[in-house]
Amino acid sequence: MLPVTLLTGVDEEFRGAVAANLLAAGPAGVLVEYDVSGLTDGSVVRVARTARGVIDRDVIRMSHPCVSCAMRGSLVQLLLSIGAVEQYDVAIVNLPSAGDTKALAEEIARDGGGELRVDAVITTVDTGSVIDDLTGDQLVRERGIPTAAEDGRAIAEVVASQLEYANAAVLSSDDETARALVRAINPQLITRTTPAGLLGVRLHDAAAAAEPGSIVAPLHDDGPVRTLVWQSDRPFHPERLYDALEDLVAGTARGRGTVWIATQHRNRLSWDSFGTNIAIGVLGPWLADLPADRWPAVGQQHQARSALEWHPESGDRASYLSITGVGLDVRELRERLDGCVLRADEAVHPLTDPFAPYLEGSTAA
Repeated sequence: MLPVTLLTGVDEEFRGAVAANLLAAGPAGVLVEYDVSGLTDGSVVRVARTARGVIDRDVIRMSHPCVSCAMRGSLVQLLLSIGAVEQYDVAIVNLPSAGDTKALAEEIARDGGGELRVDAVITTVDTGSVIDDLTGDQLVRERGIPTAAEDGRAIAEVVASQLEYANAAVLSSDDETARALVRAINPQLITRTTPAGLLGVRLHDAAAAAEPGSIVAPLHDDGPVRTLVWQSDRPFHPERLYDALEDLVAGTARGRGTVWIATQHRNRLSWDSFGTNIAIGVLGPWLADLPADRWPAVGQQHQARSALEWHPESGDRASYLSITGVGLDVRELRERLDGCVLRADEAVHPLTDPFAPYLEGSTAA
């Protein structure tokens, strides 16, 4: 079985340096890299090389210019052919900045025929830019990163997603604030300033990686990086929450959780914020609205929380949020969230729902 290490990161130069370091560390490794400079013209160049030189070069042509499409299908076949030679002990895949690491790891596990194993997902972090990247609103295409024309993701979403899916992060310098921020986003993350010791170690758990991340209390919360863990067993007032969204995410890096809005009584909603970009979507129904035999479809994490905190009147309906930022005033943020909750003397039926146009037609994820 050929072990595979996936390498991600938005800074191409630093990621490339780490890839070269990993290749040099393995006595018989293969590095697979992609030149996506011709993506808009519909071509991507894939190169596989060892420390001695290039062993494979292929030009991938696509009718639809998409980074993930360029890797999908063809990479697994290449890795299988590398493993079949039985001369190599590891394959390192250097993903382009906009590549979908999770989808690629799942494809390797699904289509590898038992001959491939993802050992580790390593992300590279430029400490000089990561704070601005995670708290800003710049889009991927505005950075000049080759990607599909319809890719509307923010840099903050790409970086946060890379951190959350990774097993380890290699930082460009030992910056205390940057390290604290990436650890707050993923407390299980191994952080290093060099990739030494990360090759040949089984860190990736495919089953655990498939589970959506849950909100967690911070490991340390006494420095510049702060995390607010907030919950309420009363629903949000839709108009007050909608009007406050911009202020609630200002200066934050990552927010996630479950939301209960008074006018969306049957919809369990998700909160995902990346920098100043926020999305609220439909996760599915509440347990309180389902027969017991359908509860497994809701997810184990929500079931476990509901079992501990079931409300006699509202059941599992509640909001749980985890919001992280640098220099975050958690007291002010808590007060803002508290102020968005529906008061006991407020009725639901006359309320206008500004979220409805965005949620209509949504289905459970």
